[in-house]
Amino acid sequence: MTNGFLYSFIAIISIVLFGSCSSVPKGSFIEGCIACPDYTQTKYWAALPTMRDSADAVPLGEWSDEQASSPVDVFFIHPTTYTGKSGQDQWNADVNDERVNHRTDKYPIRYQASIFNGAGKVYAPRYRQAHLNCFYTMDKKEGALKALDLAYEDVSNAFQYYLEIYNHGRPFIIASHSQGTYHAARLIKEKIEGTDLQQKMVVAYIPGLPIPGDFFKSLKPCLDEDDTNCFCSWRTVREGALPAKMHFPEKNIVVTNPVTWKTIEEPATKEKQMGAVLRDFNTVIPKLISAQIYEDFLWVSKPKFPGSFLLMTKNYHIADYNFFYADIRHNAQVRIQSYLERSLN
Repeated sequence: MTNGFLYSFIAIISIVLFGSCSSVPKGSFIEGCIACPDYTQTKYWAALPTMRDSADAVPLGEWSDEQASSPVDVFFIHPTTYTGKSGQDQWNADVNDERVNHRTDKYPIRYQASIFNGAGKVYAPRYRQAHLNCFYTMDKKEGALKALDLAYEDVSNAFQYYLEIYNHGRPFIIASHSQGTYHAARLIKEKIEGTDLQQKMVVAYIPGLPIPGDFFKSLKPCLDEDDTNCFCSWRTVREGALPAKMHFPEKNIVVTNPVTWKTIEEPATKEKQMGAVLRDFNTVIPKLISAQIYEDFLWVSKPKFPGSFLLMTKNYHIADYNFFYADIRHNAQVRIQSYLERSLN
C-alpha cells in the first residue's frame, strides 16, 4: 500500500479557516522552479524550541509552555496553507512567501502545533507544500503527484536534519494533519518503520486522511490511551454523515476516538470531552461535543457556540485537532509518561 492510495482517496479539504478562495494553478508542474529550503537556517522552521514562535502559544488559564523541561520532541508537519492567488501558476509554495508563512504560523502552528508544547519540544519545518488543488484535480494528476513528491522531499530532508542536529537520541512524537499526514505517513513508512527509530517514536498522531489498517507493515494502531510505539488517526464529521466521496467501509480505515483513545464504537458523551479551542484561541471549551466511531469516520455532535447556527457543513475536517485540543494535549503527556516508564523497565 503506497501513498498513491492516500492521494486517490484523500478528502477534499475545506479552506474556511483561511478565509480565502483557492486559485487553481493554470500551468504544468515545472521541476526546479522554486528554491529548496536550507534547514540550517532557522527561518525555514515554523517552530523550534529555541525561538519564539506560534507553537509557544497557550490559551488563557492554567496552561503553560513546557518545552524547556520536556525529555521528548515533537516533529509536526502542518497541513495545506497554500491556496494560491490570482495569476499564480506554482504547484508548490515558495518557502520565502511571507503571505503563506504568515497563514501557516497564524493557523496550524498556533492552533494545532501548540497542543504539543505541554508535552515536548516542538519542531515544525516550512516546506514547499503542494497547492490545495493537488488533492482533487483529475486533469493534472501527474503534476499534482510530482508537487506532492517535492513537498515530501522537503519534509524528509527536514526530518533528517532534525535527527542529525537537534534530536540527540531523544524519543519523539510525529504529529501532522491533512497534507501533513500525507507526508507523515510516507515518512514513517520510509524512514521510521522497521528501523531503530520505530522504538524511539512514542506515538504518531496522524489525523485528517483515511489510513488503512494495512498501510504500515509493523506499526499498529493505538488501542488505549497509554499505548506507545503506535499511531492514532481519525476524520471528523457530524454524526449521521457518511460523505460519499470520503466513505470507504471496505478499506479497514483506522479510526481513533480522541476522547476515549480507543478504536471501538464506544460512544463518548460530552461530559467526557476535555476541551476544544475554536476561533478564540484563548478560550478552552469543555464538554462541547460527543464523539463516536462509526465505520471509517469519527462522528461528533454539532457543536453549540455563538453563531453555530451558521455552521452548515457536515465535514469537520478543519477541526480534527481543535475539537480535541485539551484531549490531545493531555493524551500526549500520558503516552510520554507511559513510554518513559516502560523504557526504565
